[in-house]
Amino acid sequence: MDESNNHPIVKQAGFIAGPLAFILLASLVSTDFISPGAGKVLAVAAWMIIWWISEAAPVPVTALLPLITFPFLGIMKMSEAAIPYANPIIFLFMGGFMIALALEKHRVHERIALNLVRITGTSGNGIILGFTIATGFISMWISNTATAMMMLPIAISVINLLRRTTTDAITIGERNFGIALMLVIAYAANIGGIATIIGTPPNVVFIGLLNQFGHEKISFGTWMLVGLPLSMVVMGLGYFVITRFIFPNHLPKISGADALIKNRLTDLGPMRKEEKLVLTILHSLPFYWIFQQPINLLLGNELLNDTNIGMAGGALMFVVPANFKQFRFLLVWKDTEKLSWGILILFGGGLCLAQGLSSAGIIQAVGSYIAQQSQSVNWLLFGLITASIFITELMSNVALVQIFIPVVFGIATNLGIDPILLGMPVTLGASMAFMFPVATPPNAIVFSSGHMKVKDMMKAGFVMNILSLIVIYLAAKLLIPLIL
Repeated sequence: MDESNNHPIVKQAGFIAGPLAFILLASLVSTDFISPGAGKVLAVAAWMIIWWISEAAPVPVTALLPLITFPFLGIMKMSEAAIPYANPIIFLFMGGFMIALALEKHRVHERIALNLVRITGTSGNGIILGFTIATGFISMWISNTATAMMMLPIAISVINLLRRTTTDAITIGERNFGIALMLVIAYAANIGGIATIIGTPPNVVFIGLLNQFGHEKISFGTWMLVGLPLSMVVMGLGYFVITRFIFPNHLPKISGADALIKNRLTDLGPMRKEEKLVLTILHSLPFYWIFQQPINLLLGNELLNDTNIGMAGGALMFVVPANFKQFRFLLVWKDTEKLSWGILILFGGGLCLAQGLSSAGIIQAVGSYIAQQSQSVNWLLFGLITASIFITELMSNVALVQIFIPVVFGIATNLGIDPILLGMPVTLGASMAFMFPVATPPNAIVFSSGHMKVKDMMKAGFVMNILSLIVIYLAAKLLIPLIL
């Protein structure tokens, strides 16, 4: 879950319970089970987890607690506590945010979406397929929330067009078309993000934790070799199951849909210089991300990495002139008021907490205990993915990864397994929240359209959860070891 509407009572209870848990655990004396140092770190962790789940305080504010409490409690110096807040992966995501701002400002993403929808045809399933592909592709590069918000009015226009061309009462097929169209927008927005490192925050948190714990890094291109086919398979299966079995529509070509898409494109006008420049920068980045290692070998130096490539792309948006005579650029700094600065702080807080848990030996102890109880690595992996998928229906997927992944790393270390082989599937599972409107912003956005009931989303979402569980588990056994 990315955002929630927790009841005030939940927030009030969490507001009080967080500090109380902190005081209780911080005051623990040394025992056979826990040292005072570990108790202090657990105290901060408990406070953060309670506030994250209850949202008693803004999530980014909660992420600042380690920066405040760790030096005060003597867990680490301020200079040490501040380092995770400047982790290179945070700047990679900042660059991605800037690129997304340029796409949205100049409506490049809308042009891409409309053209993709036009290509797939105007039958009921053709339109749904077009929205699936367009939403998933755009969500690879910009936030799933922004993607869903952009696609929703276009989809509603298509549904209204269908209703206007039908004089009789709404048929089951027409109702199913509306439900399916709304669902694929939400689901594709969630799924598309797993294709790239910058596609969704949990991916960035996972990469940051890998760096934090000194494990082997995953490059942008290598991630795509896993994430892209995985997202395509889950989206493809979701489209097939929803349109064929859960909400079939059997609608032929929808009259007027072609004209509607063309009118939308006409409103955008011919592609402007700004759009071409943004697309040029966007298209160049994957090349450097994917081929950075050969380029570095050719030049004999480690000049390129994911972070400086991403930051270069973001910075170029501010220095490439759209009109040099008017000294007008693709982005101005005021545009960054829309940038999700809170997410960047959240990353830093999670990394700092993980560092504290590791230095206190807590992660290793928990990992060792779970590893000793595990009878089968396969069942352990299946259980971890299942937990990730279903827990993320109820709590922030970013917070879930920040809390869960360090423990998973500890388990992997004790079992002698590459942490990536356990950690990456769990991270991917954290983006698979399909059952409830409050599970992710895209789910809430499409539900607010009024074209479905909660039971409709739960029915399709449960099936999607099971499908994604199976696909991620198979990828963890077959694809991830092959590529990583």
